[in-house]
Amino acid sequence: MKAVLKKIWEFAKKEVVLSIAIVAAIITCFFVPPDLEYLKYFEFKTLIALFCMLSVVAGLKFTNVFELISKKMIGLFHTRRSVIYALVFGTYFFDMIVANDMSLITFLPLAYIILHSTGNDKYLAFTFIMMTIAANMGGMITPYGNPQNLYLFSFYEMGLLDFLSTLFVQALTILVMLFISGLFIKNETLHLINDKKLDIKVKELVVYAVLFVFVILSIFRIVPHLVTLALVVLSILIVDRKRFKEVDYALLATFCVFFVFSGNIARIPAISNFIASIVGPSGENVLVAGIVSCQFISNVPTAIFLSKFTDVAYSPDLLVAVNVGSLGILISSLASLITLKEFLKHQPKGFKKYILMFTGINTAFLIVQLIVTFLRR
Repeated sequence: MKAVLKKIWEFAKKEVVLSIAIVAAIITCFFVPPDLEYLKYFEFKTLIALFCMLSVVAGLKFTNVFELISKKMIGLFHTRRSVIYALVFGTYFFDMIVANDMSLITFLPLAYIILHSTGNDKYLAFTFIMMTIAANMGGMITPYGNPQNLYLFSFYEMGLLDFLSTLFVQALTILVMLFISGLFIKNETLHLINDKKLDIKVKELVVYAVLFVFVILSIFRIVPHLVTLALVVLSILIVDRKRFKEVDYALLATFCVFFVFSGNIARIPAISNFIASIVGPSGENVLVAGIVSCQFISNVPTAIFLSKFTDVAYSPDLLVAVNVGSLGILISSLASLITLKEFLKHQPKGFKKYILMFTGINTAFLIVQLIVTFLRR
């Protein structure tokens, strides 16, 4: 018995976020017993895309291409501040092309390699948090930048120009805030600690580069996600099946557990009735209700849940709420879990420091975004 408890404790320490999520989900299951409705909680396309991207990125790491890119970036940008700017703004604009979680999965490993190889590990938490904000906010003006945007764009049959203009000012404000935040970074020249010669595995690189393109195309819905899944699995099985061992299955499990947690929270009558009463008969109060709701059940479930109470006339307010509401606490955006997981992989004892810094910075960004949002009304 002691051996089992010890293993559970070791797992809990290693997978802090997943462990907390499991406990939270189990508690909600007492209020909402498991049934067939649970199957509707899961965003299977998101999970498939996440698995494919994790698999491809694991393969790309193996080819040493991230180390090569990091060396090129250090040589191109020279200083700590400019490199961090490149990572943050790269995440921001890449998020306009793919979803926020995919943007983070792509750029976070690169950020770690750059900072670690130049002895700047103390800036890892700050950089990761800035990249998370960039990822959550960068895609808010495009229909496919964030999952909640895709849902609302389809649900309300929004016009593209109306959609693009709804959050343009907030997106521009975030860019300015990210730039100002970077000014607090001491700007010193970067030097590689160990400038070793890199062995680029060309054959594998070509395979994973092609797979990466297919993952992006599936995110754009150009290639069916099941086709991409089959292609990724078969290709890696043939080329290098060991890469499957390096996929972050705990992150996939964390997303699944949070889907259960947020889905159950939305089905607890006391909570759903309370939110419905705040939203109003037609959704006239959905802006405030949506931002608050994101802090409890995250942005995607909030978009799905509150859309049932919101008329099309107030759909822009809901769109603003679930994007601006991505700021705040960790759970407000599930994509933020990706960053925390990656950070703890490199600095396992930094959980408390990271959470405090994450909450403080995100709250400051949220306050500014609230001011900008309400001034626009």
